[in-house]
This record gives sequence, structure tokens and C-alpha cells, in this order.
Amino acid sequence: MTLKKIAVPLLAMIVFLILWELLVWANGWPNYIMASPSDLPAAYARFWELFIVMGWQTLWRTVVGLLIAIAFGVAVGMIMGFSRTMRDALYPLLVGFNAIPKATVVPIVALLFVGAHDFNTILIAFMISFFPIAVSVSIGLSTLEPEYRDILRSLGASQATIFWKIALPKTLPEFFGALKVSVTLAFIGTNLMEIVSPHGRGLGALFDSGKTNSDYPLMFAVLIALAFLGIVLYYVVVALEKIFAGWAER
Repeated sequence: MTLKKIAVPLLAMIVFLILWELLVWANGWPNYIMASPSDLPAAYARFWELFIVMGWQTLWRTVVGLLIAIAFGVAVGMIMGFSRTMRDALYPLLVGFNAIPKATVVPIVALLFVGAHDFNTILIAFMISFFPIAVSVSIGLSTLEPEYRDILRSLGASQATIFWKIALPKTLPEFFGALKVSVTLAFIGTNLMEIVSPHGRGLGALFDSGKTNSDYPLMFAVLIALAFLGIVLYYVVVALEKIFAGWAER
């Protein structure tokens, strides 16, 4: 079963790369219009040091922003989940904030915190990724059966005990489902800041450099590198889900 879980995604990726190569070949596109997978190894070989350095810069900022989003999202979700009044008050604000295109927020953040490149990037990664976590935790807690709460309260359990023993385990499947979405959103936030407000750091800056120099193989190599980092972080979340919420699988 483990071998199958590894082989199937790898096979899907290989098929994708083959179809991409065939599409470029069939249309006769040169690499200054559309790069093909066969153009990418040369780009990685030429700029491998930049990929390592800037890939790490993008990864750690994304992870820090995601961790802050988890802490904030869980806290807000708990407030909304345990209080209908707070849910009615906060939900429209969260939806309205999430509806604002983050590309329009990036220049504002960059102007507010001029020169704080790491802080700006982490902030955007956080802002774009906390919403699914907050909503999932809120829904999980608000749908907790009231009879469970009543029984535990009658036995003298505190609100904290109810949360740790009943509410938290019930919410974990929804939480990890939202976390899988937030992982990709955090990478989007990081690269928005790196591209829209370039400061020479991260894969977004490397992509922008490729765009400036019309180096399409480099640009597509950056996109594949970002996809790879996203997949790695996604499977880290999957592994954590199996450890803490494996019981929810059917």
C-alpha cells in the first residue's frame, strides 16, 4: 500500500511532464515563448546555488507565516466556535477581509514596513492562509453535539476539559483539511511579496529576474521548484494528519 501511494503520484507527475513536453513540441514553441521540461535541467545546473539559497529563503518564511496562521486561526476559530455571538460578529469581517485581493495589500504592507523584508513576507503569508483554519475550527466546534457538553458539565468538567477531551479531537479532521489548503495559500502569499515588492530574496525574486531577462527556462524552473516545495510541505501535513487524526480515515 505504501509503495502504491508513492508510485501513483510519481506516475501522475511523469505523465504531466510528458504531456507538457509533447504540447511544446507539437506547437513548435521555442523556449523564449514556452519552456519545456527538457529545458529545465540546464537552468537548474546553471543557477543551482541560487535555487538552494533562495528556495530556503522562501521556505522558511512560508513555514513561519503558516505557523503564525495556525496559532491565530485556531484561536479565532475557538472564539467563534464556542460563542454564537462572536461567530455572527467575526464571520462577516473575516469573509470581507479574505475577499480583498492580497496582491493589492502587498504594496500597502511594503510601504508601511519599508525595509522589513522578512517581516513583510511572513505577514502576507500569514494573512492569506489563516482564514481556512479559522473557519474549519469554528465549524468543527460549533457542530459539537450539545449533549456531550451537558454530560461533561454535569460531571464537573471545565470548558478547557471539554475542549481537550471532546472538541479538539472532533475538530482535527477539519483542521488538517484546512491546513492542506493553507499550505498552498502560504506559498502564494510569500511569492506575492517577493514578486510584487522585490527585494532580491526568495524564489519570487529569482522568477522576477528571469522575467526581466526573458529567461523562460529559468522562470519555469522556479515554478517547478515552488511546486516541489509545496508538495513537500503538503506531505508533511499529511504525515502529521496520520499521526494525530489517522482514526478519521475510512
